[in-house]
This record gives sequence, structure tokens and C-alpha cells, in this order.
Amino acid sequence: MTGGFFEINSCTDILVEKNSPFFTSGGFYSKYSGQCGRNGHYKKCPFRPFSPLNSLYCRLEWVVLLLRGQNNFLSKRYILQAIERDSMTDKATPPVSANILVVGGGISGLTTTLEAAEAGYEVILLEKEPSLGGRVSQLRQYFPKLCPPTCGLEINYRRIKDNPRVNVYTLAEVENVDGVPGDYTVTVRMNPRYVTSECTCCGDCEKASKTEIPNEFNFGMDKTKGAYLPHNMAFPQRYVVSPQIIGTEDARRCKEACKYNAIDLEMESKTIDFKVGAIVWATGWVPYDATRIENLGFGRYDNIITNMMLERLAAKNGPTQGKILRPSDEKAPESVAFVQCAGSRDENHLPYCSYICCMASLKHATYIREQYPDTEVFIFYIDVRAPGQRYEKFYDKLKNDDKVFLIKGKVAEVSEDAAGNITVVAENAVTGEKIRKTVDMAVLATGMQPTTASVKLPADLNYTDDGFIINDFEKGGMFATGCANKPADVVTSNQNATGMALKAIQTLVRR
Repeated sequence: MTGGFFEINSCTDILVEKNSPFFTSGGFYSKYSGQCGRNGHYKKCPFRPFSPLNSLYCRLEWVVLLLRGQNNFLSKRYILQAIERDSMTDKATPPVSANILVVGGGISGLTTTLEAAEAGYEVILLEKEPSLGGRVSQLRQYFPKLCPPTCGLEINYRRIKDNPRVNVYTLAEVENVDGVPGDYTVTVRMNPRYVTSECTCCGDCEKASKTEIPNEFNFGMDKTKGAYLPHNMAFPQRYVVSPQIIGTEDARRCKEACKYNAIDLEMESKTIDFKVGAIVWATGWVPYDATRIENLGFGRYDNIITNMMLERLAAKNGPTQGKILRPSDEKAPESVAFVQCAGSRDENHLPYCSYICCMASLKHATYIREQYPDTEVFIFYIDVRAPGQRYEKFYDKLKNDDKVFLIKGKVAEVSEDAAGNITVVAENAVTGEKIRKTVDMAVLATGMQPTTASVKLPADLNYTDDGFIINDFEKGGMFATGCANKPADVVTSNQNATGMALKAIQTLVRR
């Protein structure tokens, strides 16, 4: 037992003080409350007992119980078996590196990073975009409490800034992974931002720029300047000079406007090798390309948008400052149709259910109803999936809204009239009648597609036919979390990310 430490293999493994009053033939009693049978019993442990990952490796004379608020009677035999298993770790080879690499700075990557770092491990966090936050930063609200992104992301950003064990690299992409669990060499390409850490976010470079480029954060619904802040919650809070203007007069104007000398137009990409013991892939998802669903008219008709585009329209920092308007004429919609499973559960596109699309559309219906009390909402669905009691209650609330109509039927086609109105055609699966509903705008509930569906990662990983990374826990070393592994909501992604932080830590201890 190296250093007297014990490895916890699951949330039911327990360490018990030898010869303690709790270690009796009658069993061991405890409660995950911080009190653990007798007041002060936890005080001997230098790690905080209220987070499982902060209590992973404690000496045998300390009591550590990783159970969530439940009384447990465990036999002396079980505890001795756990201690015996630990004795085998003495023979394991120590890791070459105790660092953990997390690839992806969305909600899953942030959670994995913070859980591991706050348990005492050095973590390198890579993000290919100029800012952390991922898809959650693009939302107006997210489940389960319908909080704005600032609610969760701001706290996580503060935790990252305050933790010296976390090193963040944005505009970073993994080029190659070599090695084995416990000893990986990862080659990372650092793309230039053309703005240094001297940036104060004064915005003078943006004012000086005359170039306008599509705003990818808002799915091209507005423009941004050649020098721009990714969004108002960007982390790090630092401007970016678009590669599209490098070498132009506009780039020179931006540089001259910066009184802090924070713009470096000579900045170049470079590669760095990191030595790490474990890797967690939190590479996230992209909305399925709706232009590929030819019968639903996206890209041909202005007033057909996707669910993520509606999310940006409803967001206060979106292209319309939170007003949901028809794209063609910026008119307040009097009727809106939602087309569920747009490309999902379809062997020609995404054969799987993306888990959260139904709830997202129900949430979007509340956005519309809050802004426009008289607007009618029509939701065309195959099946409404509301997993869990909280989601079911949310669904029941919407069903009782006299302006929300749920129609069981898959949309077959759409068309547009001269006024820009959209006609949706579907067959009612209950009555068998053909329905034609004309609305001001239509929203396609496109599914989640893993980023690895089109471009595989430069590592020894296995994938499903749909591009999700398959975790090989027997092999260990590299793990996928969140939507890199399966479609998931924020809550599920966070839970999964905590588990993958544990798996990464176990890799370091076992090697």
C-alpha cells in the first residue's frame, strides 16, 4: 500500500479506521453527512469530505464513505476485502505523468477539469475555440432550473481562475497522441489569436475595423467585426483578430488603434508536446446540418430556422437582443410550428434520438409564449420524450396551455408563400387525416451530432457507427464524456463528467 493510501474503485468502496469503534463484528455504520457516526470523525482527513473526488485517496486511519446520504451496514469481511485489493496497488508501476488532459472546454470539459483539479491533480484544459463555454454559452436558459448560462459558467470560470492546478489553452487542437495509459505524449497545435494577454477588452480595435464577417456564435444571423470579442461571457475576456483580415489594411488599423500594444500581427501557430497520464475527451456536439434534410426547406426559405438559432434569437446577447422575430421581415410571429425529430430517428440522417430535443422545443414554446401571449405554437412530433419527473411536469404544464397544440405526426414537407409564411404538411398519426398548417415561421428541432462524426480524433479510440466515442474502461487511459460519448442534457453531462474525472484519476493511481 504505497504511502498508506487506498484506491477507491467505485462509489461503494469504503475505508474504515482499523480498531475504531465502528469496526465491529456487527458491521460498520455511517452516513454521508460530514458527521460520520461521531462528531469530528472527519476532521482528521485533510481533504474536504463533501465531494467524492476530494476524498478519493485518504489514509487507512481515516474514514471515507462515498455514499450520498444513506445509512449503510457493511460487513467486516467486505472492508477487509477492500483493503486486500488495495495491497495489490503496491506492485503497480507509478505513472510517468500525474497530469490529466481534458480536450474540450464546454460544460462537460469544465466539470471534469474542476473535479480533478479540486481533488489535487494538475489539469491541462484545451479548447479549439477562442473561448470556453461550449454550447451552453449559446443558450438563453438550460434545464433543469432554466438558468441563464451566466448562472453556471460564471461560477466555473471563477473556480478555474482561482485554481493554480488548472492550465487553460484556447485555440488549441490535438494533432497526435502517442503512448499508453499513464504515459501519453500529446502534440497540440496552438493557433494564433493575434491578441496578447495585455488586452483590456477596451474594444478600440473592434471600432477601428471596417471588415464585417459572419458571426458564427449566432449561426450567421448577424455580423461581427474583423477584431471581435467572441461573446460577452467569453473566457478568457480577450479579443480575437480574425485570420481573414491578417495581411490587410484593416488589420493594420486594428493594431494602430490598440493603445496597449496588445495586437501582434506576427503571431504564428506553434506546436507543444504535453506529457500526461490520462486524457478525457469532451469534444461535444454540433447541430445536425439541416440543409441536408431537403424536404424541410432549411436554407431555401428564410422563415425556417433551427432550434439553436431560436435559442440565439431568444438570448439577450443574441442578434436581436432577445426578441424572437421572423428573419425575413423582423415581424413578431403570430404562429410558430416546431418540427420534431428533424433528421433524427431517420436512417437517412441520424438514426438515434438526441434525448433533449423534445424538451428543448417545449422550452422554446415558453420563450415564445412569454414574449407573445397571443401567439399560437404547433408542435409536430413522433413521440414526446420527457425523461424524468421534472421534465414530465414541465411537459404537463405545456399541455395545459390553450395556445400550445401538440400534434402527433411526422412532417413530410414544407412550402413558402409570397408573404413568407410557411405551410407545414403532416399526417396525424392518431386520426389519419392530412394536416396543412400555415404559420409565420417554422423551427426545425435538429439533433445532436458528435463532432467526431465527421473528423476522427488523432488517438487510438473506438467509435459507434454514428461517431460517438466508445469508452474502453478495461484498457483505460482515455475516456469520453458528455455528448462525445452519447446525446445528453446538461445535468447528465455533468454527472458523466464527474465519473470520467474519477476514471482519469484511477488511471494515474493504477499506473
